[in-house]
Amino acid sequence: MKKKFLNKNYTCVAVSKTKPEKSIKELYDFGYRHFGENKVQELVIKNKNLPKDIHWHMIGHLQTNKVKMVVPFVYLIHSVDSLKVLSKINKESEKIGKKTNCLLQMNISNEESKYGFSINEIKEIIINNELNNFNSIVIKGLMGMASFSDDKLLIKNEFKNLKNLYELIKSNFESNNNNIDFNTLSMGMSSDYAIALNEGSNMVRIGSLLFGKRNY
Repeated sequence: MKKKFLNKNYTCVAVSKTKPEKSIKELYDFGYRHFGENKVQELVIKNKNLPKDIHWHMIGHLQTNKVKMVVPFVYLIHSVDSLKVLSKINKESEKIGKKTNCLLQMNISNEESKYGFSINEIKEIIINNELNNFNSIVIKGLMGMASFSDDKLLIKNEFKNLKNLYELIKSNFESNNNNIDFNTLSMGMSSDYAIALNEGSNMVRIGSLLFGKRNY
């Protein structure tokens, strides 16, 4: 199972939230370098204690008052779900002279319980050049989570819509904005990664298939 996710055509982010450092180190020794956390405090501690060449991904909801804790070392923030958060990341990045890589989180399932921009919101933001003032941020692509459902066709269509939006932005807006450098489409988790890959994902976030079922 582990070797399967080392495919060079896409990146597997091992979702290590709630898992002990020992388990992370075992995957690290196997060859993994991309790990994802959804709690800032847990991410900070693990970054301090584990090898420094790990690429840490912030995949959970990020509050503005905690942005400064992760900006100095984070490899990629998946969960940028508002201009307010983006502005805070830019501010903290500018302070330390860093350009922070971010993904715009899309609410592709239209579920109220999930964070993220709508498709119309993103189009309006980009068309109106609202990203131009964020000189310490690079928007590397999009992230989305499909509906929690057994309906594979529903999931497939949600991923397909996100892929289409990704290609639209990449082809029409990327060259007009120095803050956009699309190369990452993060979609697909343990339950639906195969569908996501078939629909064009090049980054999947895998937790339980690598670490086992979580008890929480």
